[in-house]
Amino acid sequence: MCGFMTFISTDALRAERVDQVRAGMALQRHRGPDDTEVWHDDRAVLGFNRLSIIDIENSGQPLRWGPPEDPDRYWMVFNGEIYNYLELRAELASSDGAVFHTEGDGEAIVAGYHYHGADWVQRLRGMFAFVIWDAREQRAFGARDWFGIKPLYTAATPDGVAFSSEAKSLRELTGTARVSARALQHYLVLQYVPEPESMDAGLTRIESGCSFTVEDGRLEQTRYFHPVFDSRPVTGPESREALYDRIAAVLDDSVAKHMRADVTVGSFLSGGIDSTAIAALAKRYNPDLLTFTAAFRAEGYSENDVADESARAIGVEHITRWVTEEELTRTLPLIIWYLDDPVADPALVPLYFVANEARKHVKVVLSGEGADEFFGGYTIYHEPVSLAGFEHLPMALRRGLGAVSRALPNGMRGKDMLRRGALRLEDRYYGNARIFREEQLPGLLRTYDPSISFHDVTDPLYEASRSWDPVQRMQHVDLFSWLRGDILVKADRMTMANSLELRVPFLDKEVFEIARRIPMSEKLAGGTTKYAMRKALERIVPEHVLHRRKLGFPVPTRVYLRGDSYAWARDIIESSPTDEFIDPKAAMRLLDEHRAGVADHSRRVWTIVCFMLWYDIFVAGTVTPEVPRPQYPVRL
Repeated sequence: MCGFMTFISTDALRAERVDQVRAGMALQRHRGPDDTEVWHDDRAVLGFNRLSIIDIENSGQPLRWGPPEDPDRYWMVFNGEIYNYLELRAELASSDGAVFHTEGDGEAIVAGYHYHGADWVQRLRGMFAFVIWDAREQRAFGARDWFGIKPLYTAATPDGVAFSSEAKSLRELTGTARVSARALQHYLVLQYVPEPESMDAGLTRIESGCSFTVEDGRLEQTRYFHPVFDSRPVTGPESREALYDRIAAVLDDSVAKHMRADVTVGSFLSGGIDSTAIAALAKRYNPDLLTFTAAFRAEGYSENDVADESARAIGVEHITRWVTEEELTRTLPLIIWYLDDPVADPALVPLYFVANEARKHVKVVLSGEGADEFFGGYTIYHEPVSLAGFEHLPMALRRGLGAVSRALPNGMRGKDMLRRGALRLEDRYYGNARIFREEQLPGLLRTYDPSISFHDVTDPLYEASRSWDPVQRMQHVDLFSWLRGDILVKADRMTMANSLELRVPFLDKEVFEIARRIPMSEKLAGGTTKYAMRKALERIVPEHVLHRRKLGFPVPTRVYLRGDSYAWARDIIESSPTDEFIDPKAAMRLLDEHRAGVADHSRRVWTIVCFMLWYDIFVAGTVTPEVPRPQYPVRL
């Protein structure tokens, strides 16, 4: 787990580009405080910050590799981990005669590319973003992992193409951020900026599951991974039990491979089944496993008691980081700085603090992200069942019911069910976060563009899944939107802010191979979610969490914004120079209505405040967070 920045020049490399890469690496030192190196030739410059996890004494980057006849041919920077690197190295050595000079996983990437070409990326089991510079052919090749666990920004300049683990580094080349009105409109609806866009109009992102080449200044991308849900009937007790056994086996194998490291590995542990399952499986491979959680003392906003009980049941030592309201408001600007693009998920705050606490004890943690998207874990996945009756009605009648719902008073029981039942799945479901509805934006945005819609994001996903069942289609949308736009962004940025490597065993290509074949009946059976996964984990997780509803890291923003944090939010809204984009009177009206108890606008206010802080930091420069210097030991 590290950070890198590269610049591939169209012609002869300008000297200032090397200095800009060095400056860019300094801005992301938190991603790799153990070592910093910059290498360049006359066309490319590669910079790398290392967080040493595997082969600590060697495997430095930029990594030089080549066949014996041309040992200086390739130079690579690589962020992430390849969990099947031992198997890949052995295969390359025996079948291709590859010679390795380290004990790390990076050489498995570049040697495989040399002998097998771009398709080799499909053999990689792990999380990764990398760029390989072929000095002989004057061509770059790179890729981002299957599900978007590791980030990769890109920018074009008049004299070349740049890539970086963090957007702030690329601004050493592109200058001050410029707001993308399109990205802002998407953000206010979704609470994140969907890939491949960035809030900064000068930057984009390489999408998950894509590889790319750069030659003669041209960046060309190819999608190597198309997730396909393909249910097969499960009939009879034997086949169902076989399914549960396969799920348990593949999860155990994934955790075992994710435990490969030359440093100490811990685990996050909340009160839910996902993190508890990962911790219980990890305990098999590290009997001294430490687990970590964060919690607030506000009533109803802590899962610490359940996490403590789970820790005792699986026999691990558990550490809780309590977070105060003052810490939440004081630290948010720094969190936004680490994020690069605004993500209005309040769970960022406890995640930042639990990562900070964990880094005092371990260098790597496991976590449970991805289980819901793979196995059908969100409560809203029940909606196609609850609204099934509407599907048989003529569209004209459904539109009439939608008109009835609009006439009903806000808050009236059944109003929202009528509204959503009147809509097609493609029109009502665009992910787990729905902050502002599009019809609510004209009064808030100074310039609202009705041609910009969530359909821009979801329509291609629904088109690709037309023959699937409705839950699979919702999962498909979430894989490309919510998972990589929110869940994985906050997981990567908040742990890397603390120089902590986070690994997500559910998000493994072999796990997906099993999960994608689970029929809807095995996801939503028994009135629950993730039914097949829960059955598979009956002998692994404690009974008290087996059927608990999902909470994650709950954050009391609703309570805080009606109390002491009201003045904090008001000051940001009144002082932020964002009038060109956001009507401050409309924002204050939402905050005041929330404080008065007229409505719960906490998520909307939080979304506005996060954008304003992003603008203050990266565009206006009126807020400058004090970024702590990473000071962690190499070994833990």
